[in-house]
Amino acid sequence: MMPVQAGAGALDYFPCRYGLSRAMFRGPERDLSGSYIVALGGSPTFGKYVARPYPALLEQALGQPVANLGGLNAGLDFYLSDPAALRVASRARVAVVQITGADALSNPFYAVHVRRNDRFVAATPALRDLYPEVDFTDIHFTRHLLQVLQHCDATRFEVLRRALQETWLVRMRQLMAHLPLRRVLLWLADAPPPQIATGVDAAAGPMLVDAGMLRALGPITTSLVEAVASPRARAEGLARMHVPQTEVEQARYLPPSAVHDEVAALLVPVVEGLV
Repeated sequence: MMPVQAGAGALDYFPCRYGLSRAMFRGPERDLSGSYIVALGGSPTFGKYVARPYPALLEQALGQPVANLGGLNAGLDFYLSDPAALRVASRARVAVVQITGADALSNPFYAVHVRRNDRFVAATPALRDLYPEVDFTDIHFTRHLLQVLQHCDATRFEVLRRALQETWLVRMRQLMAHLPLRRVLLWLADAPPPQIATGVDAAAGPMLVDAGMLRALGPITTSLVEAVASPRARAEGLARMHVPQTEVEQARYLPPSAVHDEVAALLVPVVEGLV
């Protein structure tokens, strides 16, 4: 379920449900009886704390409904576990897919929460065998988990890294198979895709996703848009964001309104050419 915010500074996200999906998405609900576009992704696509996230700006510019199917802390498993949401996405004219990290999915070494994919749920026997000295009891998030494991032993971490990246590619191909043929991948980050993603510290984009992995998806992708936030946009910070006082620290890790403006400006000509 979508958390309900209260208190000064909170936004009304007009939560809605599409079809028989179990997930609540950002509204108001769009009319999907005709031609429409979908946006899939994590918290940046949902537009937490932002009054007009990039899907809404894209809708305004193109004059077509854009269903915001972004999920808070969502990764690939968020969609692959929800056939109803995939059916909605499959009927769209164009799908925009914000790239999410390779850490936020269940894999041979650990399981994540089915909805909030950044939550570490359990280590598999394979991970316990690989890191027998690690106590997983107080680890609750995938980023923290990977930081602990890389710091513990970088050599063994390479086994885990390769497995995560291979699993990510498999899941991305599975997701793309459910989408319309016009598919736009969106890299939304503070830096371009690294040539090789080997670590998790100070990650400036989707964790453990690199340029080679994106090239591997080229044959099943219509376009790749690299939206690297400008220094000016990043500097805007919380100025136009609607943040409850108790959530200021969380908001600092999400794209401010100026970044959404830049993302929309990059997406509009690409998507317009496809519709």
